Amino acid sequence: MSKIELVAPCNFAVEAILSREIKNLGYEITKVEDGRVSFMADEEGICRSNLWLRTAERILVKIDEFEALTFEELFEKTKRLQWHRWIPKDAEFPVAKASSIKSKLFSTSDIQSIVKKAVVESLKSKYKQQWFEETGERFPIHVFLNRDKASLYLDTSGLSLHKRGYRELSNAAPIKETLAAAMVLLTPWKADRAFIDPLCGSGTIPIEAAMIGLNIAPGRGRSFVSENWRWIGSRLWNEAKEEAGSIERRDGTLNIQGYDIDESALKVARINAKMAGLEDKLHFQKRDISELSSKEKYGFIVTNPPYGERLSDIKSVEGLYKEMEKVFSRLETWSFYIITSHEGFEKFFGRRADKKRKLYNGMMKTDLYQFFGPKPPRQVEKIGE
Repeated sequence: MSKIELVAPCNFAVEAILSREIKNLGYEITKVEDGRVSFMADEEGICRSNLWLRTAERILVKIDEFEALTFEELFEKTKRLQWHRWIPKDAEFPVAKASSIKSKLFSTSDIQSIVKKAVVESLKSKYKQQWFEETGERFPIHVFLNRDKASLYLDTSGLSLHKRGYRELSNAAPIKETLAAAMVLLTPWKADRAFIDPLCGSGTIPIEAAMIGLNIAPGRGRSFVSENWRWIGSRLWNEAKEEAGSIERRDGTLNIQGYDIDESALKVARINAKMAGLEDKLHFQKRDISELSSKEKYGFIVTNPPYGERLSDIKSVEGLYKEMEKVFSRLETWSFYIITSHEGFEKFFGRRADKKRKLYNGMMKTDLYQFFGPKPPRQVEKIGE
């Protein structure tokens, strides 16, 4: 198999979590930058990375990078690359995405047009044909210019990886699946511990927690654009999916609860859980935050409450934060992980977090406030058991 440099874009501030995921898959990290992690893999690694990386937004094959100060330079340097190594002569190869940061070339539509023409000219010279029908498999090209350095990629994912395939519906302010997974992965929660999201909305955080707890690959329920690529082949994809299926723990027992005051949101959460094949592993119930309780001695609350972005909502949101502290304090030995963009959260919650970590919900800067409960005592196994 070939050595291929892959790049996994991610939400800002989750690079360390994504790096850990990549290392756990057995791949070598080559570079960590804001919002992306590069690593070395092979064709099999493309399949496994798409299936398993919970906090990556997509998996890109890095074709090359170079300085481009003019459109002529962008054209000529793109044209000389060996696109035929990757793109068959009957393939569809749109320049699906272009972005530019602090670069002399800033018109993304012009960047897309120039790169497309350059790839066509490159393929013309190798395949000895003047026209490409583009009726075969799809190879989306991405172009990223940063401080005049152009990076070119092939997108192996297609739809962004946060689209797991289970969330057909969502509430008004959903949290992305990748961020929900990051929040869970930032806790020391294990599948044998209680887990509650008391403001669960459409159920994304509980569903992601269940997938982590049962070791279910987040990409198992969807397809990827590179499944049709001939140079990867169906055998590698089938083997990667079989591997993922063989190490699931779907017969495992979980204690994951999702509560919300909005019955319509809970209906969506139950539909999403069913789409994920987890309807028998999760419990969703209509319950006001003031009614929160648990018989479990130790557990985790992980939640994404309203932020109060609109002035008309701020007072009610600040009142909610006060109520949360009052209710959560009953669970003296639990740990709490709360994400919000409200900079005065600790003031209204009435406690300073043990740790605060910056995260981004889309382009919105937020903080994950972490309140650590005591560790449960280790159970000593009896001799002979």
